[in-house]
Amino acid sequence: MILLDGKKISSEIKEELKEKVAALKNNGKGVPGLVTILVGDNPASQSYVSSKNKLCKEVGFNSKAENLDKNITEKELLDLIDKYNADDNYHGILVQLPLPKHIDENKVIQRISPDKDVDGFHPMSVGNLVIGNDTFFPCTPAGIQEILKRYNIETKGKHLVVVGRSNIVGKPIANLMLQKKENANAIVTVCHSASKDLSKYTKDADILVAAIGVPNFIKANMVKDGVVVIDVGINRVEDKTKTKGYRVVGDVDFDEVAPKASYITPVPGGIGLMTTAMLLSNTYKAYLNLNKKA
Repeated sequence: MILLDGKKISSEIKEELKEKVAALKNNGKGVPGLVTILVGDNPASQSYVSSKNKLCKEVGFNSKAENLDKNITEKELLDLIDKYNADDNYHGILVQLPLPKHIDENKVIQRISPDKDVDGFHPMSVGNLVIGNDTFFPCTPAGIQEILKRYNIETKGKHLVVVGRSNIVGKPIANLMLQKKENANAIVTVCHSASKDLSKYTKDADILVAAIGVPNFIKANMVKDGVVVIDVGINRVEDKTKTKGYRVVGDVDFDEVAPKASYITPVPGGIGLMTTAMLLSNTYKAYLNLNKKA
């Protein structure tokens, strides 16, 4: 069993971006810029946004954090997005989800310029992904594809089974991996909670992507020997031996499944780190695209 080390691969991506940004500076050019918009004081969201801004600084990006009161109106938030859509210093706009209930997430996602949609959630980005055009891919699916690529794991003709159908992971990774392209071209099955027997599908997976949001859901008897396991889950479970009172586990029972796997991602230290690395990659891509248009 080989551990798919998200920490190692994400560090490689960050180093590559650092070099590219240094080259831009040496040539007297501007650098990529990302603005993060956080509404409210959700501790998990605050942590995510803080880590994203820290990573921007590490690679030399220009970054700005807009931390807004939870009672901000929908119009005020949309106006702020319009401001950054028109600001040439920022090439990517990220609005941290979830948003308070009085704000329509769909309206907010659609307000972000497709040119600055580094999360890959705008309907135009989603449509381009489905039909196979170049676009911004959502960061978690992009991170999954990138880690498979960097470990030279064959995907062509392999049966890739996705457990979960969210707009953030399940649907986009399915669409990404069935494209007739390198590091994709897989036979894709998407299964979910409506299935009467999930293991019927998971046992047939050459590559299993678990994104169901249930801690330790995938057990050893649900996979075949030699499977490649991509665990997207980030779940907090009570653990009184830990200072914080909990530990983080994935959707896969790692101790059970790892002995049967040929490759497996750990949690933490796997796909979560790849997600933030791909956000930086998307921001750099947005910078290049917008400078070509300028």
